[in-house]
Amino acid sequence: MSFLKRIGIDTYMLLLITTVCLGLLLPAQGVAAQGLKQVTYWAVALLFFLYGAKLDPGAVRAGLLNWRLQGLTFGATYVMFPLVGLALATIFAPLLGPTITLGLLFLAVLPSTVQSSIAFTSIAGGNVPAAICAASLSNIVGVLLTPALVALLLHQGDGGVSFDAVIKIGTQILLPFVVGQLLRPWVGGFVQKHRLLTMIVDRGSILLIVYSAFSAGTTSGLWLQIPAMSLTLLVVVVLVFLAIVMGLMVGAGRLFGLDDPDEAVLFYCGSTKSLASGLPIAAALFAADQVGAIVLPLMIYHMSQLLVCAFVSQRAVAVQAS
Repeated sequence: MSFLKRIGIDTYMLLLITTVCLGLLLPAQGVAAQGLKQVTYWAVALLFFLYGAKLDPGAVRAGLLNWRLQGLTFGATYVMFPLVGLALATIFAPLLGPTITLGLLFLAVLPSTVQSSIAFTSIAGGNVPAAICAASLSNIVGVLLTPALVALLLHQGDGGVSFDAVIKIGTQILLPFVVGQLLRPWVGGFVQKHRLLTMIVDRGSILLIVYSAFSAGTTSGLWLQIPAMSLTLLVVVVLVFLAIVMGLMVGAGRLFGLDDPDEAVLFYCGSTKSLASGLPIAAALFAADQVGAIVLPLMIYHMSQLLVCAFVSQRAVAVQAS
């Protein structure tokens, strides 16, 4: 188990894989599926309330002073990523099929991770306040910007993102976050002292969404419609996607002359994508029986980025110690 942790495979990732298997083999149906949908909805709302309650606006303001780093990170997330994703989707769409290609494009327009990018930046000796700012700003803006980019890039047959989807994102994600920020003077201290609570809600809501999405895909027969060759190719395409963006982040850090702490921020915040934000947004934007296939590229990318980032951060620690 210690070896698995060193390469980034922890208990949570094993639970994630187990949840996917449960959704494939023992899907929720009927009344159970409806109950799961309601529980998942409120779990996500609670998650973003806690995000708002624990986010220190002072840390965001301090990080914003490093405007060059923040601009590079933001540009990587919402300009570079969509362009690379669009190029890969154009090349491989005939082989991947429309639904998985849609998922690849959706992955490209998501915000960066919060907890893991900050944690990896800290492990690697990076600029943690700047990482907090970059990751937080990416996710705050992403609640509004991701659906807009989805409408711009995906060109869905129904005319893009529906008004109902925008309302759902606003009420389930943005509103709880704003309420959390407003109540932070009174509840922020409690949330900071009880980090386990946030972790349980964070990871628990993700597991619920994953199970719900893969259950819906199973009951609708979606997985039988996706050829095994397409799934194999998807893994390869996602790994290529990850390698390209991480290479671009390393190159951009050197090109713009960033110091090592800021390079770490650009690498970890600029090359990662958020499962925690992506799954609720996908559930709001897309049909329930399609969500499982659409988030499949995100799931593969998420697991891959954790493995690579864990390895790179541990290497950075070894270099600092030598």
